[in-house]
Amino acid sequence: MIKQINETTQYLQEKGFENPEIGIILGTGLGQLIDEIEILKEVSYNHIPNFPTATVEFHKGKLIYGSLEGKKVVVMQGRFHLYEGYSLQDVTYPVRVMEKLGIQTLLVSNASGAINLNFKKGELMLIEDHINLQGSSPLAFKGVEQLGERFTDMSAPYDLEINSKFENIAKNRNITLHKGVYASVVGPQLETRAEYRMLKIIGADAVGMSTVPEIIVANHLKLKVAAVSVLTDECDPDNLKPVEIADIIAMASKAEPDMIILFKELIKII
Repeated sequence: MIKQINETTQYLQEKGFENPEIGIILGTGLGQLIDEIEILKEVSYNHIPNFPTATVEFHKGKLIYGSLEGKKVVVMQGRFHLYEGYSLQDVTYPVRVMEKLGIQTLLVSNASGAINLNFKKGELMLIEDHINLQGSSPLAFKGVEQLGERFTDMSAPYDLEINSKFENIAKNRNITLHKGVYASVVGPQLETRAEYRMLKIIGADAVGMSTVPEIIVANHLKLKVAAVSVLTDECDPDNLKPVEIADIIAMASKAEPDMIILFKELIKII
């Protein structure tokens, strides 16, 4: 993997991806942040050596390099998921490449369902902890110790200082920003009523199909990391209605302006 990471990094550096400070992963329906970036370079995933290719139609599949609020950023417009048939090493490969390019901070967004019924769709949740229900770890492979500490500490996987800054920005801009625990499942099917009840019992406030693998690898690489969920549906097992993916994407797009404010204001001050 080290050889592949070096090949990918060299290719991107030759394309002009020079010393980004911050990496950003954009989740389902969350692509409008790109409009705020002064784009200097962009490359489709399928042109990048050793990179997976996004197979989900609403994930764009581009790596973008540019300037946002005076900082150099590298942005994944579209991410990879276990449910697409990739391994967890594939899913997290871009994080390793972004770290090799030079990022010190990783910001992650996703769309998720609200398990905590005090949270409403269209609102945001700052992830302060997570539960990995994907059945494995992106660190569970031979030779991982060559890339970082095998037994990575996860006592505080989300940077407390960045989270505090996010909360202050939300307060100052009158943005509803809940705090909670994110559970990551495999998918792609949505959950049953019994599964939603289980998730609530074990302490989840929201559920989705991404993010946790990238957070684990970011901690493995000792990056500062934070993540925000856009809550796109309410998962009430006693009043469960069918959910259309188109509705989830529409709700993500509706809530996205608040997330863009959070990300831009944070990048300005870190």
